[in-house]
Amino acid sequence: MPITRRAALLSAAALPLARPALSQSGDPFKVGLIVPMTGPSASTGRQIDAAVKAWLRANPAPVAGRRIEVVLRDDTGTAPDVTRRLAQEMAVRERVRALAGFGLTPLALAAAPIATEAKLPMIVMAAGASVIPSRSPFIVRTSFTLPQATRPIATWAAANGIRTAATLVSDFAPGLDAERAFKEAFGAAGGRVSLELRSPLRNPDYAPFLQRVRDARPDALFIFVPSGEGSALIKQFNERGLREAGIRLIGTGDVLDDDLLNDMGDGVIGAVTSHHYSTAHDSPENAAFRDAFRAVAPDMRPNFMAVGGWDGMHLLAEALRRTNGDPDGTKLVDAMKGLAWTSPRGPMSIDPATRDVVQDVYIRRTERRDGQLWNIEFDRVQAVKDAA
Repeated sequence: MPITRRAALLSAAALPLARPALSQSGDPFKVGLIVPMTGPSASTGRQIDAAVKAWLRANPAPVAGRRIEVVLRDDTGTAPDVTRRLAQEMAVRERVRALAGFGLTPLALAAAPIATEAKLPMIVMAAGASVIPSRSPFIVRTSFTLPQATRPIATWAAANGIRTAATLVSDFAPGLDAERAFKEAFGAAGGRVSLELRSPLRNPDYAPFLQRVRDARPDALFIFVPSGEGSALIKQFNERGLREAGIRLIGTGDVLDDDLLNDMGDGVIGAVTSHHYSTAHDSPENAAFRDAFRAVAPDMRPNFMAVGGWDGMHLLAEALRRTNGDPDGTKLVDAMKGLAWTSPRGPMSIDPATRDVVQDVYIRRTERRDGQLWNIEFDRVQAVKDAA
């Protein structure tokens, strides 16, 4: 029987008294990784899981005398109650010292009370709604936020001949964040949003929305859908003849997920997106990350979810090093505040005031090179904070 929220919180509140302290040097540091390994968001879970395995393989040595262990659980990506129950089980039964993962915003929000009551650092490696860190003082994010990724493309569009735009976003918190951020930034730069559309999060049929866009004939369509949904949207964009009608395709990088990009076909060539990571990012850190990732997942191309998992593990390790192996949750979160490093995505840091990620955001164009499709970066905005 599922644990009720009240019971979960009461149990978690008693947790520090119920379990023995793990303060001896050499005890393992256990991380509870909760991601969707099945269901509609399974690609997100597989990417994060592979990146975590790659990081562990590339960093086998103990950190401050502690060996890092990861306990993986599949929340299916569809039911916040499942995520909450798994977080509770991780805290009580598995005795983890940190929670990590969280593929979608509602799932991260469901786990937040458990992290607070159990005083466990909660590393959000994927979910992108601005509100998430405010729901627990123990949440730290290594992924991105939708306003952070959206504003640069809105500003770029207005500066590059796009005067009117329609928006089409998934109807949940990150989509609403993206819609609002695009409208504000595009309007401030002199553009006008002529049509605002929201599609259902589950099993959407984009065709009716795209027909309305074609009828309205804006200069461009701005799109945001969760990772994994982009293929269907791009297919229907092309089937409805929007490209032939002269409507340019712009959006955030979630839509043109690197892991799925090659399956989308030439209809995506020329699309311009803004995001914090591309597999094609040119740096030695990213080259090392790609090699490590492919060593454990040779059939996948690492995407922005993967880099959130890789950096989440780096963040936990650096915090543990700063505390000299002390696993106290409050001390670990304090150690994470203000940390800065060079990620495979480029320079990034943790804002000490918000516990949210600060990072460069890149403008990319989809191109075919050497027989494959890539999101090629051609401009960037440095040190972007969440603007919501």
